[in-house]
Amino acid sequence: MEKTSRIAVTGINGFVGKHLVRELNKNGSVIIGIGREDSLDKEIVDLVDEYLVSDLSLEWPNIEDVDVIIHLAGMASVGPSFNEPQKYINVNSSMITNMCEFYLKNTTKNPRIIIVSSSSLYGSGDNKFDEDSSLELKSPYAVSKALVESQAQYYRNMGLECIIVRPFNHIGPGQMPGFLLPDLYEKIVSLEPGASSIAVGDLSTKKDYTDVRDVVRAYNLLALSTKLNYETYNICSGRGLSGQDILDSLKQATNNPNLKAIVNKDILRPNEVMVQIGDNSRINSELGWEPKIDINQTIKDFVATKDINSSL
Repeated sequence: MEKTSRIAVTGINGFVGKHLVRELNKNGSVIIGIGREDSLDKEIVDLVDEYLVSDLSLEWPNIEDVDVIIHLAGMASVGPSFNEPQKYINVNSSMITNMCEFYLKNTTKNPRIIIVSSSSLYGSGDNKFDEDSSLELKSPYAVSKALVESQAQYYRNMGLECIIVRPFNHIGPGQMPGFLLPDLYEKIVSLEPGASSIAVGDLSTKKDYTDVRDVVRAYNLLALSTKLNYETYNICSGRGLSGQDILDSLKQATNNPNLKAIVNKDILRPNEVMVQIGDNSRINSELGWEPKIDINQTIKDFVATKDINSSL
């Protein structure tokens, strides 16, 4: 397959980055990876054409000939942001400044810049959130993403094509602890012999979950589309699942149907978003994207990947 589009991916060694590489490679793009690690993750080393080591909070590497940048890098967990609010704001915003200033000042070829924001900006509500819904910032992480979106608007006014994506909760094979599915999995596999319960936070919350492989398929479509009609796109399934729904599916996938969950008040998150479901009408109508992978299959694949890795 002839490779045409040159696409730079920041945070390439992360959970989403590795899935994105597979999707971009499948579609014939030249992939330039950027990460803080000394080398590419072994899972994707044969799929990436060039790798650059850089701390993007300090500087942007000298990449002039690129068609699209998909900016995944940043501090991503909501929970820890309450303990390090300024760090989240500083790191996530400085990356945008360094990247966009480089393309304003150092090259005449301005790439499309796809900046990954978050559904955390929407807060909580019973109605589906679309891209024009009002924002409600309930964590320092959300504050940092709101700042990133404001920066994107500024650089858009300066002539750069900055596209914002707001992915809702995405899960799948390879996701690391710090998020609901891998955290619940770790509690289950760490049970002492004879134990029949795990401590959990609030599992009554109802969120919008999408398989990460569907999410990166949306990123690929946005990267390769000749023209985009909007500045902001939700990436979501359009339906809600509770934390208990995720646990129930995980119990089946790990063959622990009788496992009990006991709420531990010490691990409840402050300002928890209780209900958050997205509206994906915009990207669906413009690019025909919609999720294809059932979440029960997602969880089965997550567990299967864990089982394979633990046996190596």
